Amino acid sequence: MKLYYFFLLSYSVACFKCPDGSWPDKRKAICNPKTVEHLTFDDPLGTVLTSLSILLSIIPAFILWTFIKFRDTPMVKANNRSLSDFLLAALSLCFLCSLIFIGKPHTVSCLLRQPAFGLIFAVCVSSILAKSITVVIVFKTARPGGLQQMWLGSRTPSIIGLVCAVVQVIICTVWLEYAPPFPEKNIKTYKDKIILECNEGSIVLLYFMLGYLGVLSSVCFLVAFLVRKLPDRYNEAKFITFSMLIFVSVWLSFIPAYLSTKGKYVVAVEIFAILSSGFGLLSCIFFPKCYIILLQPDQNIKVAWKPK
Repeated sequence: MKLYYFFLLSYSVACFKCPDGSWPDKRKAICNPKTVEHLTFDDPLGTVLTSLSILLSIIPAFILWTFIKFRDTPMVKANNRSLSDFLLAALSLCFLCSLIFIGKPHTVSCLLRQPAFGLIFAVCVSSILAKSITVVIVFKTARPGGLQQMWLGSRTPSIIGLVCAVVQVIICTVWLEYAPPFPEKNIKTYKDKIILECNEGSIVLLYFMLGYLGVLSSVCFLVAFLVRKLPDRYNEAKFITFSMLIFVSVWLSFIPAYLSTKGKYVVAVEIFAILSSGFGLLSCIFFPKCYIILLQPDQNIKVAWKPK
């Protein structure tokens, strides 16, 4: 084939365009086939991200086991056991969902990538928001049987988390209905490569989904910031405040990095953002509790606190 193109160029004054799957060499004499590129599990970068995702998913599973084992201690009881367990399970899924981004893009993976990530993070942040609101209600309760105590029911955090998550479900449903993501071959970014990637369908809806996560995290940050200095060892508001700062900072830095990156590194940047933001939530909220439960059991005792 190369000999044919060389012979054709040698005896013809007319130029011809190389096919879509090839590109001309420096002398413009022959057409070389383009290499196909996407982030694979065998790629060193893909292997590192895969190993990191699996390793990080084990950490919330271990913390969940710890919380179940010490479920009757004050530290676990004071922070809404069922909501904490649900959040840990969601964080484990959060780390595992990054695996969908690795491998050859196809219709199912492209449809699941962004919605799965958006929904799981919405559940995580909604659960943290519910925990923050619960802290506010607990420490602001002035008298037994008051309006605030009436709202402090076992179902309140679940309802708050459910409503916030449903909004994200609606956004993702509209996205998948009217402009679903699909696999495509990008032949424009590099002249010598074909990038297999997922076309997001609607970049506006992608940023709308991310924007909603930003709104949730901002509200959660404000609520936790208001009660961060309340005098109680079980008050987790300050840890939630730090976790939301990390979460927002990661995703604010992700947007320019996402827009300026090309090829398979676009996927790697998003995976890194998912893993780092998820680890920020996990470490800020649960690591201090595990430290007290496992290493400082003498501090894991009930102390009476009376509201002023």
